[in-house]
Amino acid sequence: MKMERILPYARKLLQKAVSEGDIVVDATLGNGHDTVFLANLVGESGHVFGFDVQEQAVQAAQERLKKQGLSESATLFHAGHEKSAELIPAVYHSKITGAVFNLGYLPGSDKTIVTQPETTLTAIEQLLELMAPEGIIVLVIYHGHEGGAIERDALLEYCRSLDQNIANVLQYQFINQKNNPPFIVAIEKK
Repeated sequence: MKMERILPYARKLLQKAVSEGDIVVDATLGNGHDTVFLANLVGESGHVFGFDVQEQAVQAAQERLKKQGLSESATLFHAGHEKSAELIPAVYHSKITGAVFNLGYLPGSDKTIVTQPETTLTAIEQLLELMAPEGIIVLVIYHGHEGGAIERDALLEYCRSLDQNIANVLQYQFINQKNNPPFIVAIEKK
């Protein structure tokens, strides 16, 4: 297949926005794959701030970072992403170049613990304020679970209403796949 699949495309968008030495956010740590990816992008001179409400996710991300020798490159919070503005030190405000969200539930865990539209929208609004110009927020939206359609619809409504003088918004998805395939919404701050 010549078209980019969803996760590789999400990473390509982040690679375009993030350079060595940058400050980035993994808004949903999950199993730590994106945390390691971001830590490698920013290198030793950059930093990743990561958030998750599940201790299991924080521990998995810490373990994955440790195995890769990247522990010093990240600060992980056992807290929701809606605490971004509060927990990311003020010295980094307006310097964040990339952020990634994988919305839904933590693979291999309790599927009743899912991201919520209210906290996700709050986090996006905060991160837009904390972003550097041309910084990108990548939302990978998994919406096939209970409540997933509600979050999806709230996010799409919010993103469609963003002033085009403030941000560019892209939606990338395969429209002929079954079973609610994930898709991307990317927000680039102007």
